Amino acid sequence: MILQSFRMAFSSILSNKMRSFLTMLGIIIGVVAVVVLVSLVNGATNSVTSQIQGLGSDLLTVNITSKGNNSLTMGEVEKLADDYDSIGATAPSMTQNATAKHGTNTYSATVQGTTAGYESIGGLNLQYGRFLKTPDIADSSAVAVVGVDVADELFGTRQIIGQSISVNGRSFLVVGVLNESTSAFGGSDGKIIIPYTLAQRIFKQSDVTSFYVTAKDSDSVDAAQTDLTTAMMRKFNQDADAFSITNQAAILSTMDSVISTMTLLLGGIAGISLLVGGIGIMNIMLVSVAERTREIGIRKAIGAGRRRILSQFLIESLVISVLGGFIGILVSWGILAIVSTIASMNFAMTGGVIALAVGFCMFVGVVFGLYPASKASKLQPIQALRMD
Repeated sequence: MILQSFRMAFSSILSNKMRSFLTMLGIIIGVVAVVVLVSLVNGATNSVTSQIQGLGSDLLTVNITSKGNNSLTMGEVEKLADDYDSIGATAPSMTQNATAKHGTNTYSATVQGTTAGYESIGGLNLQYGRFLKTPDIADSSAVAVVGVDVADELFGTRQIIGQSISVNGRSFLVVGVLNESTSAFGGSDGKIIIPYTLAQRIFKQSDVTSFYVTAKDSDSVDAAQTDLTTAMMRKFNQDADAFSITNQAAILSTMDSVISTMTLLLGGIAGISLLVGGIGIMNIMLVSVAERTREIGIRKAIGAGRRRILSQFLIESLVISVLGGFIGILVSWGILAIVSTIASMNFAMTGGVIALAVGFCMFVGVVFGLYPASKASKLQPIQALRMD
């Protein structure tokens, strides 16, 4: 009986191809909206999360907001690793925008002053040359490690070790070129990294306003944050407003919470399209019942029961909805493939998203097909046969 109901459902759909397609269109648009929006959010989230996780969950960022007399020095930052067993490495950071020159070429770069420890803390990799070394910091050497954008714009090549660049009128020897950035520090492709001590002179800033810290291991992050807080409170006379400490793991947790809420909201908004498509199914099924009244009367007259009539129209509604859902998934796959190619990111449909779309389509098909099917099953044979 079920198989026969499916055959009749497909026969009815194929006999009115255009009307059936237009009915499915609402479901198709709804599924595309749900799948594409949720997949785009998930893809972007995974990309950002992987970048943040690439820095390690043991990263802590400290920003100093105090403008008082208790300024923090580079030596005090470096001493933290010796004073606390929970702290692995530290690196102060100072950045300003500046114009870099080589010959007639210029580039607006971000100049960052830091120490040798920043290479491992920032997850940086070198394409050519070397990173800053401890003697460079001690001697305030005029050396620089540049990002690939700086090399490309100023030299047209990345093999520039031993070349010189001018930054705000000061000459620097290029000792290293970084790989293309995957860092969540904001990207290093447009950076010029110089010794922190030299940056202090150039920028005329003696105190540390920002520095990075890594814990000894992933199990020591909370202890490192506690020790850092203790050290900063002691330094700034128990003034908790003089500094802020950002935990990388806390950022990930907060981001996951925000993204989950955003995904739910976008999915809900897109789900409205599916509800509109469901209303379209109900409308067309009511029309179908009105058009096929005599058919229903004849079937009832020769012995078809109410349950059989109900299942026939309910299955027809379900088939329209699920077919529209599968077409919508195929269209979504094509859209995501195009977007992935253009954006150079991986936006893929997950099994959970596909299951959600198909399940919602089945739900819509049953719910919005139930009333027309029930109305068809309640028709009296004599009354149905009398109607034209």
